[in-house]
Order: sequence, then structure tokens, then C-alpha cells
Amino acid sequence: MGRRRTFTETDVVATAGEVFAQKGYAATTLEDLVSATGLGKQSLYNAFGAKRDLFLRALTSETADAVAAVEEAFAEGDSTPLERIKAHLLKLAITLSGPERRRSLVAKATIELADGDAEVAGSALRAFTDLAGIYRGCIVEAQRSGEVDSAADPEALADFFVALTRGMEMLGQAGIGREQLTGIAMTSLDVLPRVHPADPR
Repeated sequence: MGRRRTFTETDVVATAGEVFAQKGYAATTLEDLVSATGLGKQSLYNAFGAKRDLFLRALTSETADAVAAVEEAFAEGDSTPLERIKAHLLKLAITLSGPERRRSLVAKATIELADGDAEVAGSALRAFTDLAGIYRGCIVEAQRSGEVDSAADPEALADFFVALTRGMEMLGQAGIGREQLTGIAMTSLDVLPRVHPADPR
């Protein structure tokens, strides 16, 4: 009988993802992964395969987590659709400017590899498409409830919010402060084609 593993694969993948997000794929060495995860080289290889295999697994995990977080933020509740969008954007502004903000593996991978790596590009595109679908659903709901003009294009607005939030992520990593990110979030709500002139904020 083989030796029982003394690590949690989910934790190892998450830790490896943090290393890749910090250093980039090319600059991350096997020694970096060994040091961060506490596993030996052979254990890493046996459990996860080569460096690229572990990288792709970490990327897939992070994209799934990102989509799930937005789905949870937009889950139906007592608030209106636009209130949920506002709360989501303000939470992002706080998270992305806080001292514990994490670097995004999706952003790092997209910038570093997507141009020449179809698998990485496909993973990022699926995540962005899934995110756009969630935003679109919330915007359509806002149109049905009379918060947003029914003549507006929900697809374009959804893509706008994906671009906006990814941009906020990059700015946060560059050191833009909470006040500026909050200003960006609130300004984005002003561009929505409202049915009523009254500002719900």
C-alpha cells in the first residue's frame, strides 16, 4: 500500500497559484513551488505532473472561484439589481486596495501567455464570457424591473462591466488607492441608461 498523502491538493493548487501570480509562469521555478508548498519535487510531479500542468490547474481553479464569487454577489435577495451591482463594485474597490489584496493569476496569465498559448487564452476567455453572462442576467433583471432602459444593449453593458472590473483589478495591483477605485465604481453606475432620473444611490 502506498504512503498516504499528507497534503490537501486544493491548498497546494492555491499556493502554487499565488506563486505563479506573483512571479509569472516563466519566472517560477520548480524550487519556488517546492519552497512554497512544502512538497518535494517528486511529490509535486507525482500528484500534479509538470509545472505547466500545475499552472493550468491553478488557473482553472482561480477562474472558477472568480465566477463563483460574482454569482454569489448577484444572487437574488432583497436588494434591487442595481443595488447588487453597486455593492459588488464597492466591495471590489475595498478588496483591490486593501493590504491583503492578492495578485490575480488570471490577469498575469492573460498578459504573459494568452497571446501565444491557446489553452491559456481559452481559459481566460471562458472566464470572461461566464462573468459577462452573470452581469448580463443582472442587467436584464434591472431592465425588467424598470431600473435600466429596456432599449439598452445588455450584452454591451455586461462586457463593459467585465472590462471595468478587470481594469480595476489591474489598477489595484499597480497601487491605486481605495478612494480612486471607489470613484471609478460609482462613475460606472452613472453611465447606465436609467429609466428614472432619480439617483438610487
